[in-house]
Amino acid sequence: MSFVRDIAMSYRAPRTVVRRLLDMGEREDRAFAILMGACVVIFVSRWPALAREAHLKQTELNPLLGGSLFALLFILPLCAYLLAFVSHLFLKLLRRKQTAFGARLALFWALAATGPIYLLVGLVEGFVGDGAALGLVGVVWLVAFLWIWVSGLIEAGRAAA
Repeated sequence: MSFVRDIAMSYRAPRTVVRRLLDMGEREDRAFAILMGACVVIFVSRWPALAREAHLKQTELNPLLGGSLFALLFILPLCAYLLAFVSHLFLKLLRRKQTAFGARLALFWALAATGPIYLLVGLVEGFVGDGAALGLVGVVWLVAFLWIWVSGLIEAGRAAA
């Protein structure tokens, strides 16, 4: 199935999508590509907010973009790997059968699948600014992210059993 269809299906049946990704085999390059794709989408979603900030503060946009690029394409992947490892250890403590790859794939796919909502968050932040609209869209993103991530962790645990 195509990447876009998998993203759309993740909002209805995230476990099915994660199951299909797990059935393709444990390929770290595929998981890393999913993570980096999500990081690029998050980076692009930050552009309107950074442009707004540069305009309002009368500063240069390029240093803001450079800092965001470094944070989102170099630091965020490291943090994502750490968070996936911590979630794997937490599930092991709960005596859930879980592989580290399954925990990574569930987190990385949740980041990638919620990319369209995060693009909307960036647009609202860039064009409207802080306020109720940004809070509402942020909550929608968080709920969707947690829904897809937890569902993916459950499916990864079932696949490992």
